[in-house]
Amino acid sequence: MLLEYLFADEAPAAPNEFALVRVSRRAMATTFEIAVPAGSLSDPIAAAEDALDLIDSLEDQMTVYRDESEVARLNETAHGGFVPVEPRLFELFERCAAWALATGGAFDIATGALTKAWGFYRREGRVPPEPDLVRAMRTSGFRHVVLDAERRAVKFRVPGLELNLGAVGKGYALDRAADLLREKWRVRSALLHAGGSSARALGAPPGDSRGWPVKLLHPTDATASLGTAFVRDAGLGTSAATFQYFEYNGTKYGHVLDPRTGRPAFGTLSATALAPTAAEADALSTAAFVLGAARTDELARLRPHAGLVVLPDEPACAPLRFNLAPEAYSPPVPHGPVHAN
Repeated sequence: MLLEYLFADEAPAAPNEFALVRVSRRAMATTFEIAVPAGSLSDPIAAAEDALDLIDSLEDQMTVYRDESEVARLNETAHGGFVPVEPRLFELFERCAAWALATGGAFDIATGALTKAWGFYRREGRVPPEPDLVRAMRTSGFRHVVLDAERRAVKFRVPGLELNLGAVGKGYALDRAADLLREKWRVRSALLHAGGSSARALGAPPGDSRGWPVKLLHPTDATASLGTAFVRDAGLGTSAATFQYFEYNGTKYGHVLDPRTGRPAFGTLSATALAPTAAEADALSTAAFVLGAARTDELARLRPHAGLVVLPDEPACAPLRFNLAPEAYSPPVPHGPVHAN
């Protein structure tokens, strides 16, 4: 768990607090939950179940762990020629291509071969032999993916390339579920989240115009936090290697890979992004984790609409924050100097 959702119904009631209807379900190897203020909707459970059904169908489409999924079939066949893709999924590929370009390749979904080389595909981490890593690098990178917008079709330039939406799939599913709640059920206030890494807010909770409060937990110190973000009509994503990693010869190798080198990213404990959508927040948090604090400053200048909180892997270092307005982020009580940009 990297994010803590500060729901008012978990504490003793106060005059300005409210109750929530919360519905959850397992999907994409985590727990998705939809929280709606009680009394704001005639049938909140039906609305939440409808949104969770959509998330189930999106998992069926995007997962690489089921041979019949659309992405798995694409990985199997796109090296042989253009393969038509469902329109919304094609649009996601286009956005991922733009994010890969904007981040200088620090975010890239065309790295399935690298994920397998390092053993993270089956959560059996290992340091790959150098020849295996070289082969995986040759078959990785969105530069090898051709998108035909007119036909909404995809082709791979090299055999062995695999797309993996693990870095943005949860956020994308939350965005689609939020769209359904807003457009079909007329939901104006809700918080949707996927475990401890991704969230999507509709409106704000009753009585707090800043947005839904989300506490950013410290990845290694259970007694500390990195502050509280207030998310309103936006998404939030956090990247860290707190749980998915292995150790070899005294070195810790996390599952967040640097697509530019083919190796696990080092130097960052966690990175959080706030962006207009949860999918973009997921992508930017991954890129910030890979780039590290020094290069995130450049990323923040290129994406002024996105807020970022990055914790370097340095002793007693305070979180660095970028592009965050006071109403969108409440910093923790600092143990040392806090750097703001």
